Amino acid sequence: MKNLLAGILIGAGAILPGISSGVFLCCFGLYEKIIDCILHFFKDIKGNLKFIFPIAIGTFIGIFLFGNILQFTFSKFYMETSFVFIGLILGSIKLVFKQANIKKVNFLHILCLLLTFSFSIYLIALENSSSVSVTFNSNSHLILAGIVMSAGIVIPGVSKTVILMMLGIYEVYLSAIANLNILILMPIGIGLAIGGILFLVLINFLFKIAKSYTYFAIIGFILGSIFVIYPGFGFNIEGVISIVLLIISFIVGIKLSNFDT
Repeated sequence: MKNLLAGILIGAGAILPGISSGVFLCCFGLYEKIIDCILHFFKDIKGNLKFIFPIAIGTFIGIFLFGNILQFTFSKFYMETSFVFIGLILGSIKLVFKQANIKKVNFLHILCLLLTFSFSIYLIALENSSSVSVTFNSNSHLILAGIVMSAGIVIPGVSKTVILMMLGIYEVYLSAIANLNILILMPIGIGLAIGGILFLVLINFLFKIAKSYTYFAIIGFILGSIFVIYPGFGFNIEGVISIVLLIISFIVGIKLSNFDT
């Protein structure tokens, strides 16, 4: 039931534009467990299915249950809704920090956080720039794009959109989805599968050799991703309500951090 509830909240959060599901997996303490489950699935099929099934079901429930609700709240109360999720993410940072399992923060921890935070802000700036574009001309390029794009799925806080823009296939990708163009989607899908496995293996390796530094790098990405949904702020009734909701959701996020999944 705990994993089902976490899955529902992850599904709801995954609907947010520009925010990867990895951010919410980290916020609920499931990121490392999911990676281990996927990479070692066949070692304990029954146990891994028992773990991942309620999360997957919860995620689908969250997407379908909250999809229309969030669409409505974002269209009518964009600032307030954005601040609710910002508060939840900030409050849940405590759990990500706890998973680093360190007694004292050193200079390298801070450096890892600052580097990934800066890189995340850089990606956001690129995403807002219309000058980022190249052209694609082959299936091998599409497969490569899928491999690189998988970083935006596996690594928390890295935007898939800006990666596709940098590789020059963002519009092509959207058009292929809209028209179910298999000739475009298949090579991208192959690349996603290859890249997904490669990045999962890489992150799992980093957890083994430098777990605390890896988590601080993830925290940097998560903090940077907040600026994707930051709606701006005004000193009016809407702004006051947004700050109140931010505080409430921040407290809820802290409470969820004590929610041992």
